[in-house]
Amino acid sequence: MEQHIDRRYEAVVFSGRDLKESEFVSCTFERCSFAHASLEEIQTNRCRFVHCDFQGAMLNASVHAGSAFENCSFVNANLFVATFTDCKMTGSDFSNANMDGITLTNGDWSYTNLRQTRLAKQHLRSIRFVEADLYEADLAKADLRDCDLTRAVMAKTKLQGADLRGAIMDGVDFKSFDVKGVRMDAAQAVVFLRSYGAKVD
Repeated sequence: MEQHIDRRYEAVVFSGRDLKESEFVSCTFERCSFAHASLEEIQTNRCRFVHCDFQGAMLNASVHAGSAFENCSFVNANLFVATFTDCKMTGSDFSNANMDGITLTNGDWSYTNLRQTRLAKQHLRSIRFVEADLYEADLAKADLRDCDLTRAVMAKTKLQGADLRGAIMDGVDFKSFDVKGVRMDAAQAVVFLRSYGAKVD
């Protein structure tokens, strides 16, 4: 296993390289390209990636703990069974990324593009999705308890069987998605009814 510890990379091109099973600890990457790189089973611990390009990269079974991926592109990346624990993903784009079997634990996924992402049956409790774009995302039977979904775009999001109890949903348009089968708490139910013009005392 190749180790990279306390290193700083700026505008370095790793595109197409084979970095399988590499370990990165406390490294910083700014404006680096990992496009179409082989990153299967890599591990990152307390690393920071800023404006990096992971387009088409293979990140299958990769493990990330306490790392930050800020304003990064994961367009068409393969994140099959990848694990992100306590990671900051703000502003990153996951368009057409394969996120099947992914594991997300805590962390901040605010302002991310998760359009049409399949996250059905995932345990997503307490994750921040502030202003995230979840348009047509599949969150059926997902555990979204205590998530922060403030102003998230949830138009046509699939939520049947999802658990939203305790989630913060300020600014969410309840009219833009089907709530059939969704578990909500009393406070959310009141907001839902008011969104349809009901007067709740």
